[in-house]
Amino acid sequence: MQNFKFKHTHCVTFNTSDRPIRFKCFIQNTILDVLRNRGWQEVIGEGEWDFYWCDVGWMKEYFDHFFLEEQTKICHFRNHYELTRKNLMVKNLKRYRKQIEKEFGKVEAQKCDFFPMTFELPTEYHMFVEEFKKSPGQIWIMKPVAKSQGKGIFLFRKLKDIVDWKKTSVDYSPPVKEPVEAYVVQRYIDDPYLIGGKKFDLRIYVLVTSYTPLKVWLYREGFARLSNTRFSLDSITDTYIHLTNVAVQKTAPDYDSEKGSKWSVQKLRLFMTFKYGKEKTNECFHMMDNMIIHSLLSVQKVMVQDKHCFELYGYDILLDVNLKPWLLEINASPSLQASNQEDYDLKFRMLDDVLNVIDLENRLTGNERNVGGFDMMWNDGPIYAESSLAPEPQQLYFNSFPGLIDWLIHWLIGWLIN
Repeated sequence: MQNFKFKHTHCVTFNTSDRPIRFKCFIQNTILDVLRNRGWQEVIGEGEWDFYWCDVGWMKEYFDHFFLEEQTKICHFRNHYELTRKNLMVKNLKRYRKQIEKEFGKVEAQKCDFFPMTFELPTEYHMFVEEFKKSPGQIWIMKPVAKSQGKGIFLFRKLKDIVDWKKTSVDYSPPVKEPVEAYVVQRYIDDPYLIGGKKFDLRIYVLVTSYTPLKVWLYREGFARLSNTRFSLDSITDTYIHLTNVAVQKTAPDYDSEKGSKWSVQKLRLFMTFKYGKEKTNECFHMMDNMIIHSLLSVQKVMVQDKHCFELYGYDILLDVNLKPWLLEINASPSLQASNQEDYDLKFRMLDDVLNVIDLENRLTGNERNVGGFDMMWNDGPIYAESSLAPEPQQLYFNSFPGLIDWLIHWLIGWLIN
């Protein structure tokens, strides 16, 4: 159990019952603290429950054979992997982009060009080789389709660098007895936007409460995950330079566990506004909004809708030097383990607001556009909000500006870094 502090509240019950909400939780971290803090009743063993924070393995093994009461909620959709497995995500995005181009033309389809050129291996190996030969010296990155936390990822410039992988994964003579682990290979974004000379990516939280109709909530608080080492292309084997996953960075010799290696999204946005101006910064974040919606629309028709299900996604997004956002992957089980007190507080607030949106206590009217830190950005169509910063209604951005004191502090930080 984490040794972080959390606040206590009183027990909450259903409006239609005197008993507390019953829950199960398969992990021992922040989400368990949140569930207990709400006064819900923890179920151990095979008892009946109203809410289950389960793992994806449970969904695969039990969901289709498990009866769910009317009020019960569970934290995954049946075929969540259509969006969260790297190969299927790209497959669905490619299909969706072709559909958009066919129906609305190339200009509209270009709005879906937010993921790097990608091939699935071993099935598309020969297509990849053909593309590889067009750009000698280009860096590519290999990723196992079903692993997380940076496991199994490596960069390469030459085909001979993956010759051992090719021998075991592509050569089918003699027949392969064991299933071949699938990978995706992507063109590496070798011109990332840097902070203090260091690479980073963004973790953004997105909550989907329904696919039919599509209902999407965006959390205002997120964070940038910075590498521990200054960026360089001289060494493509140094994972501390190229992989920003906390699971990787915390093993660096000079990693500071108290300070961590994260910036809040609010701090990043202030920094970018100071450096590039409000208009260009807003454009960047608006592109991220569109990226999120298009990615979800790409799987809307294939996702199995169930009124008992919801999904909290962790989007990993990289910015290049032109402030163009690139979608790296989408996580079905974003890490809820806190790295320090600040990280714990953010995740505690976010998870508590997830439960507020799910609303097992029946507190909401159903017309809310804002619940805690979540803003509804799509409800069978885009949600717009009047903004004092613009004469026309603007699609919601997921970051609000802090006060003047915070602005001055972060301006000073930006000035010191650059």
